[in-house]
Amino acid sequence: MNEILKAMRERRSVRKFKPDMPSKEQIDQVVEAGLYAASGRGEQASISIVITNKELRDKFADVNRQIGGWDEGFDPFYGAPVIIAVLDRVSWPTHGYDGSLVIGNMLLAAHALGLGACWIHRAKQEFEMDEFKTILQKLGVDEEYEGIGHVALGYPDAPIPAPPARKDGRVFYID
Repeated sequence: MNEILKAMRERRSVRKFKPDMPSKEQIDQVVEAGLYAASGRGEQASISIVITNKELRDKFADVNRQIGGWDEGFDPFYGAPVIIAVLDRVSWPTHGYDGSLVIGNMLLAAHALGLGACWIHRAKQEFEMDEFKTILQKLGVDEEYEGIGHVALGYPDAPIPAPPARKDGRVFYID
């Protein structure tokens, strides 16, 4: 079977990570996969922020936890040492779609590299907050961007489950 199709079938969301940091090379390969995602008219209007600084990572986790309404101590990133925030330029008509494709590519790349990954929501609400807008300003991002999601990334700390059976009635052909 084609390796890409195989990865698509086998990839699963990981919700328990080892604290070990992936290599910079592995992180860069995951990020690069996102850069090659399809985008509306080839505009490439998505940006990615790779967070490996533990203090900032923990701040993202705490704010994300609060937005999600979970109790203190819960980590919505499941212990992943790397968080990649993906944002789309608001002025671009396909924002939201483009960033979703970036995240999808990153999830597949992580799997292909033997890493675990999980799409985590609430980036939109985070980057509506002034403290997170300040992060963008410090990075030199001067246009308005909307958070699409995060990729929690690291080494899995549990077996990867087998894929569940696919539901029937989800594909229609018109010949």
